[in-house]
Amino acid sequence: MKYKIEWSYKLKGKENIYFTSDWLDSEIAIFAGEDIEKSGKVSELHYYDEMVQEWNLKEMKKLVTEVEEEPHEIMVYFDGGFNKQTLQAGLGIVIYYKQGKKKYRLRVNELIHQMDTNNEAEYAAFHYALNVLQELGVSQVPCDFKGDSQVVLKQLAGEWPCYEENLNRWLDRIEDKIKKMGLKPRYQPIPRNENKEADKLATQALEGKVIHSKMQVL
Repeated sequence: MKYKIEWSYKLKGKENIYFTSDWLDSEIAIFAGEDIEKSGKVSELHYYDEMVQEWNLKEMKKLVTEVEEEPHEIMVYFDGGFNKQTLQAGLGIVIYYKQGKKKYRLRVNELIHQMDTNNEAEYAAFHYALNVLQELGVSQVPCDFKGDSQVVLKQLAGEWPCYEENLNRWLDRIEDKIKKMGLKPRYQPIPRNENKEADKLATQALEGKVIHSKMQVL
């Protein structure tokens, strides 16, 4: 989670001047806020996060301690593989996140049936990623979603229209779940060669290989 500082500077004989910082990591934001307050010329200082919530310095310090214990700085890679002969889909998900002072990578996959197209498999993979995030206890945070399906990501971002009724149902389910979880999604289409981990997991699911692996990463 990134934070922005807004403060007013008391200028003798003049109206207050208002400043806004760039988006900052939590530790830098707190350090900067403390340093600004030490000047003795600040009448107001507030913090805002990417979810547009507001705190003062004392509340910010308490918040950061609490947030560190919850999953945050979420980055999700997803991919859906489709078998036309069996109408099965392999779903592959890789999630990078921080909790406490540690960073983790979670790799999971799943095999599902009765799919119609590859695009539907991609939507199913995205929905599966949300279910995994929910199991992790992720809520009220920004999340980066990366995949090589421009159709899914552009339609979720509202940049491309969706005319297929079946895919619209997936769109509605996903958007409803994102809203209930309080997530702020950021969608980023990436080339297939940058999505190899999720693609491999999807392929392994179609081959009947179940993967559920969590490890700490540097």
